[in-house]
Amino acid sequence: MTEQSGAKWHDEPTDYAQIGKLPRTEAASANDAAPPASVIGSLNITAAAADPELLDLPWHIALEDWPAANLAALPRGISRHIVRFAHLAGSVIAIKETSEHVARHEYHMLRKLARMDVPCVEPVAVITGRTTIDGKPLNPVLVTRHLKFSMPYRALFSQMLRRDTLTRLIDAQALLLVRLHLIGFYWGDVSLSNTLFRRDAGAFAAYLVDAETGELYPDLSVGQREYDLEIARVNIAGELMDLLEGGLIEEKVDPVATSELIMDSYRRLWAELTEKESFELGERWRVGARIRRLNELGFDVEEYAIKTTADGSTIQLQPKVVDAGHHQRRLLRLTGLDAQENQARRLLNDMDSFRADNNPDMDEEISAHTWVSQIFEPIVRSIPRDLAGKLEPAEVVHEVLEHRWYMSQKQDSHIPLAEAVQSYLDTILRHRRDEAAIMLNPDTAMLKILEAETEESRYDEDEYPDSDD
Repeated sequence: MTEQSGAKWHDEPTDYAQIGKLPRTEAASANDAAPPASVIGSLNITAAAADPELLDLPWHIALEDWPAANLAALPRGISRHIVRFAHLAGSVIAIKETSEHVARHEYHMLRKLARMDVPCVEPVAVITGRTTIDGKPLNPVLVTRHLKFSMPYRALFSQMLRRDTLTRLIDAQALLLVRLHLIGFYWGDVSLSNTLFRRDAGAFAAYLVDAETGELYPDLSVGQREYDLEIARVNIAGELMDLLEGGLIEEKVDPVATSELIMDSYRRLWAELTEKESFELGERWRVGARIRRLNELGFDVEEYAIKTTADGSTIQLQPKVVDAGHHQRRLLRLTGLDAQENQARRLLNDMDSFRADNNPDMDEEISAHTWVSQIFEPIVRSIPRDLAGKLEPAEVVHEVLEHRWYMSQKQDSHIPLAEAVQSYLDTILRHRRDEAAIMLNPDTAMLKILEAETEESRYDEDEYPDSDD
């Protein structure tokens, strides 16, 4: 442990195998007990790595009163806590005021989920011992890294949330919940508000944001999973009612019926991943078919169990271990590119077509690197600097490839890549909202806009505004 400018830095405990909550040794609320006089004015920082820039932030000021110079103007979701985005060493962090016990529990839970490769925000630090200049105690905070190119669901739409877009959001939420349940994580507060979304080749990828009610178990019972699912249904119904009241979703959308989509989506996916399948002995090809279906869903089967009946006439198949990110891992292995699952699937399809059209006998890895140098990198390099924050590179490449295909269909001819890229830049990308935008030193008017829930920046991926926002 080291000390810098009066702050005490603590590393995370190394009890990585611990299940469930950390021992409750702190007060449940920051107001339950004031810190001893001996620690007034001395910050206590628990972090995975000591980041000296944390000390430059105004921790002696209540979070809701932080000066605009420290804030990053990003759209925020609904939260029961005070949350602010701030600049830190060239990146952006999210800061949430809460109690010390909750902050420490959520910090360690996010650390564990990250080690298990679950989509979630990255924890940075827990900071306690905050006081004002005159010694008045302030609430502890949890600091997480802002997930670039991600947005709360309310910030995805500029005009009105359409039913098909809403369905894609709910499907992404269901997939995230399945992944969490597979590793034994009980969320306890499933909602669209506690999730961030990133575009993923026409779909969305969901990331867990709020883990303060979460618990890790060796396995979840059916009752635990169903209760989490019921929480999701109720919370989503309430969120949709709120959007309907504000005129932000189509009137024909039934919030209650739509919220039940997550139950159907979750159960279909859970059954595909975990249920036993029986078939005749002569239908052994169905073993490979089941595995291919799981691969198409983005999961790898690392182990499966096959049992035959006593008379040897039927076979029972059950996946034992399923691991998400099938296409992501293949793309990373072949090219070193890190992308979302659907993006990876789309890029791999183009990569396979490129190989078949140009040199089908070429080694797969050599062909993949050729595709990167001739297709992926030229597209990324062609993006002007002022448009680079619109979408992440893999999403841009996916959209260019789709745009090129539509142009070819419309003109009934082959479209050179350079022509497709320029058309995409001029007609589509230039009119998109900047999804990685970080507005330095925003003025008061901009901050007030971002504060208003109903005035948060919204974007519908199927409609392009007439001008930049």
